[in-house]
Amino acid sequence: MRFSGKVAVVTGAASGIGRATALRLAGEGATVVIGDVDIEGGQALADTSNGRIRFVRTDVTQEADIIGLLDAAKALGGPDILFNNAGAGGQRGGIDEIDAAGWDRTMDLLLRSVALGIRHAAPLMAAKGGGAIVNTASIAALAAGAAPTAYSVAKAGVLHMTKMAAADLAKHNIRVNAVLPGFITTNIFTSSIGLEGAARDQANAMIGQMAEHAQPVRRPGRPEDIAAAVAFLASEDAAFITGTSLLVDGGLSVGPRQSWDPQTPGMFEMLQALAPAA
Repeated sequence: MRFSGKVAVVTGAASGIGRATALRLAGEGATVVIGDVDIEGGQALADTSNGRIRFVRTDVTQEADIIGLLDAAKALGGPDILFNNAGAGGQRGGIDEIDAAGWDRTMDLLLRSVALGIRHAAPLMAAKGGGAIVNTASIAALAAGAAPTAYSVAKAGVLHMTKMAAADLAKHNIRVNAVLPGFITTNIFTSSIGLEGAARDQANAMIGQMAEHAQPVRRPGRPEDIAAAVAFLASEDAAFITGTSLLVDGGLSVGPRQSWDPQTPGMFEMLQALAPAA
């Protein structure tokens, strides 16, 4: 019960990583205030929580909604923890295809919302003597190829914002860290391209199969994997950690397949095979 007596705020909590994290924090004793535009999903989660989870309809692209969500936590004695998680796939296409409106929408959802969440949570946490903030970034922040361009750039911004906020808020005893999910079985990208029902399930199954063959840990990531990492970063177990990021990607970022799979020859092994026998 690491979070007994604590009040946590989780955005994008009606499904996926946010939902799993809200359940994890509540299961460890926190009262959790969740925000999402999905009223049905958010309220359903709250209704089954025996009062441990409270739902506030929240569009994180609207500053007033973020303030309202945090005010709900303040009324309960918080916030002690903030998980800036809400997001979607955003504008699709390369930099030579993106339109300005789509770029702005993506940045508002994935980057500006995190900045405003931190901005409005910090004074409330400072008044309580400190707190912990965790932001959802992505492996897409580290290299091309994992997600659309606008999404990847926004998540790279979240990484650097995490460092800047950690420096700015250290004087208030507020720690700020980020978590970088890899291939996680959620609907974030299938929903953004309009897949529903059987087509969405088929696409998620394909992503899961790809993950099994693309990384050392031979299974796709689960929302609960990220929730466990967020709970650690938000807890006193991470009291000496701030301004950093935690990769939770099944080893996807350790290198190309030949770096971890002995059955896949790398360049050196192929050249060695051509060398004459001693």
